[in-house]
Amino acid sequence: MPAVAQSIPGAPKWQQMLNKVPEVTIYFWAIKILCTTVGETASDFLSTNLNFGLTLTTVITATLLAVVLFFQFRARKYIPGIYWLAIVLISVVGTQITDNLTDNLGVSLMTSTLVFAGILAAVFAVWYAVEKTLSIHSIVTTGREAFYWLAILFTFALGTAAGDLVAEQFALGYLTSLLIFAGLIAAITASHYGMKAWLGEHHRHFSRNAVLAFWLAYILTRPLGASIGDYLSQAQSDGGLGLGTTVTSFIFLGAILALVVFLSVTREDEIPESVIIAEESEVV
Repeated sequence: MPAVAQSIPGAPKWQQMLNKVPEVTIYFWAIKILCTTVGETASDFLSTNLNFGLTLTTVITATLLAVVLFFQFRARKYIPGIYWLAIVLISVVGTQITDNLTDNLGVSLMTSTLVFAGILAAVFAVWYAVEKTLSIHSIVTTGREAFYWLAILFTFALGTAAGDLVAEQFALGYLTSLLIFAGLIAAITASHYGMKAWLGEHHRHFSRNAVLAFWLAYILTRPLGASIGDYLSQAQSDGGLGLGTTVTSFIFLGAILALVVFLSVTREDEIPESVIIAEESEVV
């Protein structure tokens, strides 16, 4: 059943809308990882292969992101094409923020990781203080959506810094980094479902655990996707498979397009009305 507009106490009527983000399904995580991979390879392709450089690439992609987010905020419901295009672009912009700090300003990856972790924690703290929830099941006002996209941006910046820190500065290599981040996500997933079996999915503590598990996994899929992208695209002498950024980017963009078209037709990732109502009942 499609979601319907909800009445959020304290929010002006003009701000209220249908839920603006997709349900967390296997399709969500598949496209998210594909987008993070494209964020890494497309960033390298634009700045290196096309010789745009970091600064110009950042300006171009940030401008495109601003345009897409304009239409995302203007929409009154979740539209797969607009939403996932914004995710692809924000993954590139998040990558470029970290790369500019590292390559152009000489900020260490350790410092970037700690700073972005602190900024992201501050975003979540303010978001919760204002909205009393961090759940993505109730992104039904302009304010909540603004917090959501701000958090998304810094998860990509943090994930880029942490991924590069592990793969490059710690010299563990792309494949080892891939396995490390995949293992961490598997551990979070196991903990989430273990909590579900113990408490039941309608328990208040499980709901909070689910929100925490989602955001932790969301952060970690960024370095996971980047490790996959680097492993596929980088030269064999550097520990990769040598497919190149062009081939890797187009393969993953094609996969994203196919999944987004599928979801646009089937609408299988729309959040049901009952889920939104349940989330709001816990907030208010």
